[in-house]
Amino acid sequence: MIQLKNAIQIKEMKEAGRITGEALLVARESIREGISTYELDKIIRNHIEKQGAKPSFLGYGGFPGSACISINDEVIHGIPAKDRILMDGDIVKIDTGA
Repeated sequence: MIQLKNAIQIKEMKEAGRITGEALLVARESIREGISTYELDKIIRNHIEKQGAKPSFLGYGGFPGSACISINDEVIHGIPAKDRILMDGDIVKIDTGA
């Protein structure tokens, strides 16, 4: 069943989209060799929370991070970890929400 959104809900969704987009830009600027996916996740979470929002992924179904960060051949749902360090040439995919 499709639930129609009212003007307030649409405004809130637009704001959440803006915050999410900014978080992805901040993440892109932070990606570098030697950073862990855990550190990158903290940067994303901090940005979202500073905007007054909550990271949608955090705690969803028990997920421990604010973003899914997948490296190279990992397709989706990469779990941030302190020992997952980015290396030169890695392909990094990030999915997050606010």
